[in-house]
Amino acid sequence: MKKVVLLIVLLSSSFFISCEDVVDVDLDTAPPKLVIEAAINWEKGTTGKQQVIKLTTTTGYFENTIPTVSGAVVYIKNSSGKQFNFIEIQKTGRYICNDFIPKINETYTLTVTSGGYTYTAAEILKSVAPITRIEQNNEGGFTGKDIEVRAYYNDPPDEDNFYLYKYLYSNKITSNYYVDEDKFFQGNEFFSVSDDDDLKPGDEIEITHIGISKQYYNYMSILVSIAGSNTGGPFQSPPATVKGNIINTTDKANYPLGYFSLSEKQTKKFTIQ
Repeated sequence: MKKVVLLIVLLSSSFFISCEDVVDVDLDTAPPKLVIEAAINWEKGTTGKQQVIKLTTTTGYFENTIPTVSGAVVYIKNSSGKQFNFIEIQKTGRYICNDFIPKINETYTLTVTSGGYTYTAAEILKSVAPITRIEQNNEGGFTGKDIEVRAYYNDPPDEDNFYLYKYLYSNKITSNYYVDEDKFFQGNEFFSVSDDDDLKPGDEIEITHIGISKQYYNYMSILVSIAGSNTGGPFQSPPATVKGNIINTTDKANYPLGYFSLSEKQTKKFTIQ
């Protein structure tokens, strides 16, 4: 009987060991695309002079690093033709401008020249309604037992407004984004709301409201839906291609990823009581 049991154990061990073979899966890798992160954000109460544009490329799914793009020519012009040059910092793919002049409802045009291609986009700088107050509710959520935080503002009347909300939590590594439009609360007081069910006293929330265009609202609605709420932000590589407003004027079929946006924003910090 002992011999039979020993034989079964040996056969079983042999079976599981044979299942440890490594299987290599060949994945098709598309040619890298240029990714232009050109979100020009003007924080309320600041000059908005320093702005950053990042250039990278897409890469393989299993790669741990994101390739940066150096040696590009990057600038923005306003409707009067004034040019704001973005200069690269030490081959990092980060291009910085220190004399940008933000103006609400002004039209700006982005130009990026890289790798023999020229990319352009035009957008209007949108304002954002100021945050008037932040309130904590200890009986929020679906259960009525979660801590909920709301940041209130007064939506401007007689115009269509679109918003991007960003919530950064001290108890999480990632940020949460979501978008809104004033279709059902135009001219009235409204709010953004936290979506962290694990908030507790002492946690800190950084709340950012960003004024965006209708086109950017549509783009972000798709991107946030694809990325989901458990990501590091909407600018990481999405599982599907989402075309932005930047076009390749040299070869339209070889379009870049990313979006050129200009927004006024306001950031407030709140500590859970």
